Amino acid sequence: MGAPEKTTTSNSNSMQRVKVYRLNDDGKWDDQGTGHVTIDYIERSEDLGLFVIDEEDNETLLVHRISSEDIYRKQEDTIISWRDPEYSSELALSFQETTGCSYIWDHICNVQRNLHFNTISNESYHGANSELRELPVVELSSLPSILKVVVDSSITDQLCVTELILHDQKFFRKLMDLFSVCEDLENYDGLHIIYKIVRGIILLNSPPIFEKIFSDELIMDIVGCLEYDPDVPHVHHRNFLKEHVVFKEAIPIKDPLALSKIHQTYRISYLKDVVLARVLDEATVASLNSIIHSNHGMVVTMLKDDNTFIKELFARLKSPSLGSDSKINLVYFLQEFCNLSKSLQMVQQLRLFRDLVTEGVFDVIADILRSEDKKLILTGTDILMLFVSQDPTLLRSYVSRQEGASLIGLLVKGMLKDFGDDMHCQFLEILRSLLDTYSPAGQRDAIVDIFYERHLDELLDVITSSCSNRNFGNKKSAKPEILLNIYDLLCFCVLQHPYKIKSIFLLTGMIDKVLSLTCRREKYLVVAAIRFIRTLISLKDEQLMNHIAKNNLFKPIVDVFVGNGSRYNLLNSAVLELFEYIRKENLKILVKYLVETFWEQLVKFDSLPSLKLLKVKYEQAMEQATSQTGPYALNVRRRVDERALDKEEEDYFNEDSDEEDSASASMPRTTRVRAQPGLSNGSAANTSSLSPRPGGLVDYEDDEDDDEDYKPPPRNKTEDDDEAGLELRLKRKLSTSKQEPDLVKKQKLSGKTAKSKESVFATLCSTLSQAVLPSKKTANTPNTQETNVGPTKDKTHLDITTNEDKEADKGGVPVAAEMAINGS
Repeated sequence: MGAPEKTTTSNSNSMQRVKVYRLNDDGKWDDQGTGHVTIDYIERSEDLGLFVIDEEDNETLLVHRISSEDIYRKQEDTIISWRDPEYSSELALSFQETTGCSYIWDHICNVQRNLHFNTISNESYHGANSELRELPVVELSSLPSILKVVVDSSITDQLCVTELILHDQKFFRKLMDLFSVCEDLENYDGLHIIYKIVRGIILLNSPPIFEKIFSDELIMDIVGCLEYDPDVPHVHHRNFLKEHVVFKEAIPIKDPLALSKIHQTYRISYLKDVVLARVLDEATVASLNSIIHSNHGMVVTMLKDDNTFIKELFARLKSPSLGSDSKINLVYFLQEFCNLSKSLQMVQQLRLFRDLVTEGVFDVIADILRSEDKKLILTGTDILMLFVSQDPTLLRSYVSRQEGASLIGLLVKGMLKDFGDDMHCQFLEILRSLLDTYSPAGQRDAIVDIFYERHLDELLDVITSSCSNRNFGNKKSAKPEILLNIYDLLCFCVLQHPYKIKSIFLLTGMIDKVLSLTCRREKYLVVAAIRFIRTLISLKDEQLMNHIAKNNLFKPIVDVFVGNGSRYNLLNSAVLELFEYIRKENLKILVKYLVETFWEQLVKFDSLPSLKLLKVKYEQAMEQATSQTGPYALNVRRRVDERALDKEEEDYFNEDSDEEDSASASMPRTTRVRAQPGLSNGSAANTSSLSPRPGGLVDYEDDEDDDEDYKPPPRNKTEDDDEAGLELRLKRKLSTSKQEPDLVKKQKLSGKTAKSKESVFATLCSTLSQAVLPSKKTANTPNTQETNVGPTKDKTHLDITTNEDKEADKGGVPVAAEMAINGS
């Protein structure tokens, strides 16, 4: 019996391979060697300690007595470090496996917990508890004494009891033999006492004791002892484990240790969840869970390191001659194997999943999804979810390739399939992960193109066929859960691929199909359609909003809102939130569309703040549009243009006048004309008639109509514009400084009255005279010039007039004549 225990212990230690490090004086960690760590009693002492045995020469690398002080630290799930008070140095153990680190850490914590209460000296301890120096002999007559030692001992005595049980190597074997005798004799009093003894030993929560009682030699006898609970009827747990529990070996496991750990894990789980479910405390349950977790990691590690096992597994899964029952068992085994991989470290999990992808796990899953067995399909999606949660890039890389493109179609088909009570959202979550924009660009584009080109119409057809009044209630109608998943996926696509889905909706008019869900009687489906529109307009795309307004796509939403009446429910809140969003975001196209199209239907709800504010927003927008296009806007434009011209004029006169004076002096005297004061016949205003800009010094009725439709073209700084600007500045100066006050007043009073024929004739004569005057020589005396020109600041006008006269020489006479004729 002892040999198998040593073998099991040795194999268990192989999973606890560590490196020993010691901190040197320079603050660096020195590698002391690699070995296997165990917890055992220190020689010639009753204390437990850590032992590390070198893996090459079996020499002892480390012996450390476990202290009750809080000196131990667990780092990154694989490192345990502490400061050894005996040697005044920092030590660390770096574990190869997470499970091994957890196993040793739990042992250290248990030893510390028991040592924490041992505060008295060894002499007083042994003096006060001399009866605990050894256990009573295991006999039928001494069972009450053993029960008292195990159950009635104080917390400080429990560690001593644990040590005594572990020291007696034959204690459990003797107790189990006594149990068999009592069971054969049907001695129920003795069986009830043995039940309480075994239960008390388990509640001591000692990992070394668990390792003994959960071994293959003792586990079934322990379960038998726990059947005789005096408080409950007798339950044949051993019979259930031996006859009803069948170990299905989908593929032969050749490693005996792996098989032993699989059986042990199941039995511990059965004890925890069934046999002792009502008596275990939280600390003991945590210790049992830790053992189960450690066993899972050990089993997966041993199986994944066996290359022949993995290859044989996938060879059978891909075999065309595989029977249906064998295929189901293999798929369930693959699912369980992937689930147990969560016990591994993250790096080891990634490595395992990549190895499975290399072996063709996605091809196997695609074949599973083609099956008609709904339970098998859900199992395949569970495996896919494990890959998506672990590393979604593995699945995206497969789907983006040509051989994996069909998997998207299988997922869409699965999302539309009715699984009865087993309906889940795994298909939706997997599709979301594939279509996520955070995936690499190459993979994302290929997957998105496949989905939109091949499968989006399929989803919309399901909505249309399920929402038609004619088809409602027949076999073509999809379940509400399926429709809800479709709408969740469409909302996700709107947010992730706005430009792609916008182009599809605008070209094909699919929004109308999507909104057909409002005909369903399930209110939460109608709300789903409203939520989709709310997501769509959150893009704030003008083309989409114009498309909605042009095709009157809000009609079904308004209809269901009006049909809902004054009931305050989720539908009412969803529609009001939609209107409120349109108002707050000032989506003018939709505000105008809603009020102008549906206000007659919505007016009876105008007491609601959202609708009242929506109408106010519409009126404000209309007032603003009117003020921007009415006469006031024209006057504002006029004043802005005039201010701009005044600024140009001011800049012109603020420039250095030396160049202008020199240019004026170099001109021939024949090109200069004498500036004339304001004339009573209106000849002073004749320059305004040559200006191309409407609205001169005197406003005419025919000019007003032209001004209302006037839209000034963009200004280009050309020579003609410069000349026109100079003429306009000359006109303003003449109107302010040369005209007589009475004439100006008369012009302001006359306003927009028609010009008389005499005034037009006088203007023509004046224009003709100016066109002829430059050809005549004027007086050259400076005094005469200064007298006629006026103040010094008006000298510029003389130069400007000279340029204007040049233009008159070129074509001034025909232009003036034409204007006079048109005016008359």
